Amino acid sequence: MNRYLKSSAWFAVAIAAFVVMRSFGAAASQPRVPSETAHQLVAGGAKLVDVRTRAEFESKHLPNAINVPLQELADRVSLLEPKDQPLVIYCRSGHRSGLAVTQLKQAGFTRLYDLGPMTAW
Repeated sequence: MNRYLKSSAWFAVAIAAFVVMRSFGAAASQPRVPSETAHQLVAGGAKLVDVRTRAEFESKHLPNAINVPLQELADRVSLLEPKDQPLVIYCRSGHRSGLAVTQLKQAGFTRLYDLGPMTAW
């Protein structure tokens, strides 16, 4: 392989790694809400939103949670309005909840709380 092709291949790998790390960083940069605070928010009227798949939700979910899978969030965002209503978001590991919070912030939602993994409840 010539020097140009080797350089191009490494550059492509570096770009791909940057994109992957950037997407994980977006989820990880969201502060998590403590369990006690999440319970208080939900008791006070916040919506509890599960962003896992429908199959995961049907298998097990938190009481009174609604399911809006992350991959459907953009199309179903109206279910979560008004945009100033508090939303407590969770998933299986905390990654998808962080991505959902980021996406909802970009959509204009203002009171978002990332519980992270369902086990944090």
